[in-house]
Amino acid sequence: MLLLTAHLGWAQETSEQEVDTTQIRVVYGANFTKDEIRFPGAFIFSKDQKQVQFRHQGADLWCDIAIHYQKENRLRAIGNVRLQQGDSVELTSGKIDYDGEIQLAKAYEDVILENKTTTITTDTLYFDREKQESYYQDFGTVVDSTNTLTSEIGRYFMEIKKAQFLDSVHIDNPEFTLDSEQLDYYTNSKNAYMYGPSTIIGQTYRMYCERGFYDTNIESGYGIKNTRIDYNNRIIEGDSVYFDKITEFASATNNIVVTDTVNKGIIRAHYAEVYKAKDSVFATKRAVSINLVELDSLYMHGDTLMVTGPPELRILRAFRNAKFYKTDLSGKCDSIHSEQRTGITQLVRNPILWNGENQMTGDSIHLLSDLKTEKLDSLKVLENAFIISQDTIGKIGFNQAKGKDLFGKFIDNELKYIDLIKNTEVIYYMYDELDLIGVDQTVCSKINIIMANNDVEDLTFFTNPDGDITPQDLLEEENPKLKGFIWRGDERILTKDDIFDEDDNNIELVVIKGVNNPIDTDAEEDQRALNPIDPVNNIKPRDSDIREKTRKPSGIRKKKNIKKSVQAPSP
Repeated sequence: MLLLTAHLGWAQETSEQEVDTTQIRVVYGANFTKDEIRFPGAFIFSKDQKQVQFRHQGADLWCDIAIHYQKENRLRAIGNVRLQQGDSVELTSGKIDYDGEIQLAKAYEDVILENKTTTITTDTLYFDREKQESYYQDFGTVVDSTNTLTSEIGRYFMEIKKAQFLDSVHIDNPEFTLDSEQLDYYTNSKNAYMYGPSTIIGQTYRMYCERGFYDTNIESGYGIKNTRIDYNNRIIEGDSVYFDKITEFASATNNIVVTDTVNKGIIRAHYAEVYKAKDSVFATKRAVSINLVELDSLYMHGDTLMVTGPPELRILRAFRNAKFYKTDLSGKCDSIHSEQRTGITQLVRNPILWNGENQMTGDSIHLLSDLKTEKLDSLKVLENAFIISQDTIGKIGFNQAKGKDLFGKFIDNELKYIDLIKNTEVIYYMYDELDLIGVDQTVCSKINIIMANNDVEDLTFFTNPDGDITPQDLLEEENPKLKGFIWRGDERILTKDDIFDEDDNNIELVVIKGVNNPIDTDAEEDQRALNPIDPVNNIKPRDSDIREKTRKPSGIRKKKNIKKSVQAPSP
């Protein structure tokens, strides 16, 4: 072994004009040795009262021991290493391998990189001074004024203040946490762009998406792939879902499902808004409310649906072209008003109701539910009540009954009893098995009807009934009708799909921008700031060009693809 020791006068400075700036330059060498067996061709420096100092293209490095390969223009720094680049970047670690040819530093052992308001800590960090990028591949932490971010793989772009994270990404904030498989983050704007399965949990909400954007400053963002927000007592899902904590507002577009977790109701639509403070939902574009009634689904539709109030006081309104359907009960009108507190559902303006084969009309129709069991309890048809059903045996005419008001009673979800009161009239086809006896035409003050399987089983007339059964061949008209008779069988709602009309079924869905990846508005703003106009053609760059350059996370590579690093043994 050849060991030389000398105290060299490296403290003196040389003028910049006399120095090749591409070479790593010794500023202060302190103690100097060589060891050709262990470090052939290297100069070894160690500190005395001061640390060893080197300079290279605008950066200074201090350490306790340095192994300098002058010909290769590379350096290994050991012990209390600090690399300073201007007044913006400071890197400290236990060791640094620095390649002056490509300006790449590999720092390891308690690495801390500070870039003004951002701090990166990790075990091993690569700092590419030429590109002004730093990256780690075995877990690291990034801290700024607002958030603490951790991930297995990370890359930080210093000029645009952007970080890209892969695998086990986690953001800690006093107000929320965010976990993602892949995320881009801007330390200036505090905006996060999520490119994989991601979950955000706030104090009053939970959001999941597989593509999305989130402003961590104000807790506002959106998801554009497999998005779900758990918000108050509702779950919101859709192709695109937006959420804002400050205004307590959420909206969704295309293929939306809003689930009421308390009342077990569902709203489907292609556009919806949720207001937390008002505990309300507004939905339109093929909107339908679905509720469970005695093991049967009740579908309610309108051009617009509105649900307001807390669960125990919830009110559902369907506006314009309102319709509803369940297996043996359906109807339509101009609007529907259903109130949880009273259990009353009102069909408002031009209502019509079908119970099995029976058509019921009146000025107003109310359906009442039992408040304890929430089962259908009773029916009211007020003013000009009229019930019609086709003669199901002979198919000759129509059974009809009318009065001022109609009151019905449901038993086990089936309409069993009907009372028609005041100025009642009836036309009913009477049969002896399959043989027509005649047509009963009676006027009285009240009629009681007992139903079985949604068909008339028994008729009872009260208070001076006036009428008789007339044989068919003696009728003055072939198919007698009561005054006000209108058969609307072609409007009957037979399936849940019948509640939608042609306009509902032909809605063109909005095109969701950035479906593959959320649009990186930070990158677009940076691009516009750097190149607002093409000086040759005097045109602005196309948005598609900007997105193509910025939409995909780039530059994060696996270990085997990392650029050349300096390898030097420990002294």
